[in-house]
Amino acid sequence: MASISNLKDQAKVWEQAERWQDMALCMKEMVEIVHAEHEIGKLASEERYMLSVAYKNMVGSRRSALRIIASVEQKEADGSETRQAAKWLREKVETEMKEMCDEVLELLDKFLIPSVHNADSEVFYQKMKGDYLRYLAEITDGKEKEDIVKKAEESYKKAHETAVAYMPPVNPIRLEVALNFSLFHYQTTRYGITPQKQDAYKDSTLIMELLQGNATRWASEN
Repeated sequence: MASISNLKDQAKVWEQAERWQDMALCMKEMVEIVHAEHEIGKLASEERYMLSVAYKNMVGSRRSALRIIASVEQKEADGSETRQAAKWLREKVETEMKEMCDEVLELLDKFLIPSVHNADSEVFYQKMKGDYLRYLAEITDGKEKEDIVKKAEESYKKAHETAVAYMPPVNPIRLEVALNFSLFHYQTTRYGITPQKQDAYKDSTLIMELLQGNATRWASEN
């Protein structure tokens, strides 16, 4: 079994090589080892950030792919071979994305959230849980989607309340919570958007995601 130090070194190399799945495997194993050796899965702030980076890039590439595939699927005529191929690929990528989100959520619920020892880790993990539930909501519908959205809102609320209580307004993690919570609310109301407003919705979502990226970078530098 690799040591925590060795896994961290490997993860850093995988990050530079942009091998996100390998990086995620290292970080997942690190969480499990920390939990087994210390009974509680405490990660340092740098390690939390590395865990987030690995899974965010893995899931992010699938989210981007799904947007493109969905666009192709919608443009093609019903019954066409291209549309059928796009549908098959969409379902394949959705399955991959769901498995990744489920893996992150299991790490959070089983190891990380029960181990919180300060406001920073509480806010970070609850925000992360809200994020991956939000990603799951993007690829589900009906009652399942409603349940996921409720759970995501609960996690974002916990992160927001803790951030407001214990962090200054300019804290990067607090800013990221505010941005992601806002994006969550905006996305959950998009079903009432008319076709004429779709471009404005896409532009606003892009702006918020760019702000989110900036906040994440500031948090890593803090």
